[in-house]
Amino acid sequence: MKLVNRILATAAMAAALSACAAGGGSGTSSGPATAAARPALVNLDPYPSTYRPFASVPTAIVGATVFDGEGGRIENGTVLLRDGKVEAVGGADLAVPAGYTRVDGTGKFVTPGIIDVHSHLGDYPSPSVEAHSDGNEATDPTTPEVWAEHSIWPQDPGFTRALANGGVTSLLVLPGSANLMGGRTVTLKNVPGRTMQQMKFPGAPYGLKMACGENPKRVYGSRGRMPSTRMGNLAVNRQTWARAAEYRRKADAGESQPRDLAMETLSEVLRGNILIHNHCYRSDEMAIVLDMAEEFGYSVSTFHHAVESYKIADMLREANVCSAMWADWWGFKMESYDGIPENIALVHNAGACAIVHSDDANQIQRLNQEAAKALAAGRRAGINISEATAMTWLTINPARAMGIDAMTGSLRAGKMGDVVLWNGNPFSVYSRPERVWIDGALMFDAYNPRLRPVSDFELGQPGEGDVK
Repeated sequence: MKLVNRILATAAMAAALSACAAGGGSGTSSGPATAAARPALVNLDPYPSTYRPFASVPTAIVGATVFDGEGGRIENGTVLLRDGKVEAVGGADLAVPAGYTRVDGTGKFVTPGIIDVHSHLGDYPSPSVEAHSDGNEATDPTTPEVWAEHSIWPQDPGFTRALANGGVTSLLVLPGSANLMGGRTVTLKNVPGRTMQQMKFPGAPYGLKMACGENPKRVYGSRGRMPSTRMGNLAVNRQTWARAAEYRRKADAGESQPRDLAMETLSEVLRGNILIHNHCYRSDEMAIVLDMAEEFGYSVSTFHHAVESYKIADMLREANVCSAMWADWWGFKMESYDGIPENIALVHNAGACAIVHSDDANQIQRLNQEAAKALAAGRRAGINISEATAMTWLTINPARAMGIDAMTGSLRAGKMGDVVLWNGNPFSVYSRPERVWIDGALMFDAYNPRLRPVSDFELGQPGEGDVK
């Protein structure tokens, strides 16, 4: 909110200066001419988060193996949660204050909440029917004016399954990849809510979903319109960024212009306030996107899918760009043909930011297993990465890519109490979340039927909720 207030204050100052200039500085001029010269004051947060943490009690998880989410491992560890935050993390010698609810973690593992940087839950909810298909505004190659949050259906059963089966506490929901510029992303806390705003992660920056390659050129080329080639993709992107740069210039100068929701989003990207999340498979296209970003003065946060990141891992490291990847999805179209199971390990080994993502309502429920597959593939290739380090692919790295790493993503004192207690090693196919806390509130308990969440949509249906 501080950032929003600063931007609003800047806009107000520009408006005031514009009014003074129109009135010769005397303050006596008024009327339609002066009003027309002032830029409209834009509310940059018209759909603010109304999220409030659920009730919590002081909790101590003791005796577990702790992966702190930043590469650290503590045997026989202790994690203290209080007032919705991580209070302290340490070994068996960390004192547990009186009045704390003690949870025995002996033989179990504790991690930060799992974070999925690429999800379509709520926008492509279950059941997967055409009436629920709300992720792609496939009517124009560039639609930065649309916001994924305006398609979110909070009753999607996928949310509760991701929580109970996957330990997912936060997720980034993106528009689909039909368009070069698909629209704004939204970051959610994985909690029940009647409205999207009740799930909206407070203080998380917006992202802009972009897409390279086959999808945009196929969707629009099949309609006989531009783009139908990769060069068309870049041309449309560059022309759109040029328009955005001019729109931003006028806005910053206080010049009057019609309000344009698409250009507002792109202007905020150019100001560094909205993060770019770019669907891109091939290494050559990622390199070109980095050049385009330099041309127009913006940064790429993350390349998604990124099956060829291993080919340019050094470039991604130098550009400070993350890669959100699958463990072993490849070959389902030409641009995914050079995907290899060692991709994640090779990117990590080069010192770049590696992330395991889902892009799938089922895979989000077992991201821990996907990370385990990537870890095993790396070890077979001679890249020895510890389990504690591999946990960063599911925690602090996606948090960093989403701009929320100061608030969550690791078990560090003062961060949100987003925590998973696993019934075994999370890198085992046999392990499942036993309990999940979000902001210190116990949201799932495998042994308490009252804490096994069920979507409103499923109430009264046979086999409702997660009954496994």
